[in-house]
Amino acid sequence: MFTGIITAVGQITSAQAKGDGLHLQVEVPQGYLDDVVLGDSIAMQGACMTATQIVGNTFNLDISRESLNKTVGLDMVGPVNLEKALRLNDRLGGHLVSGHVDGVGKVLHFSEISKDAYGSWLLRIEAPKELAPFLAYKGSIVINGVSLTVNKTEDTENACVVDINLIPHTLQNTTLGNLKVGDSVNLEIDLIARYVARMLETQSS
Repeated sequence: MFTGIITAVGQITSAQAKGDGLHLQVEVPQGYLDDVVLGDSIAMQGACMTATQIVGNTFNLDISRESLNKTVGLDMVGPVNLEKALRLNDRLGGHLVSGHVDGVGKVLHFSEISKDAYGSWLLRIEAPKELAPFLAYKGSIVINGVSLTVNKTEDTENACVVDINLIPHTLQNTTLGNLKVGDSVNLEIDLIARYVARMLETQSS
């Protein structure tokens, strides 16, 4: 389990073919892996991965074709959001996150809307239609591993559009500041919403 609070931005430095998947090497800030052991879970861009080798400030992992088909941003060299798995005595600063990507969305709009001392940016994401029942005003959503609050939803014929306000701290400490219109992003819906929907489904059948 995770919280959606990014603890570091790493860099995929190598992505090599391994079977039908990939073998990745990820470089992280100094000391980030001090409490990580082989087999530990680390979320990358919102997808839960397993550390298979640790050497200095790098760790390796294997990613399957299934995971590559369901996610974006994990198949090439570049920056990635990282979060180590939640411990039972940790603070839950974001919300309960499983590290399982539910769908891939698209950036429709990304611009600064407030230039005062606090700053504010509007991020508009087009989410797959099947995720619409789990997206609600003031509810939670995970974008590329970052726990965020939905400020507006709009259902269209083929999608659900959500608006999110970002503060400068989030942009400076995650990869979200690199987003551009047209970019694809990993999405995870709220865990509790998923179970509520399932309960309602079974009660009505």
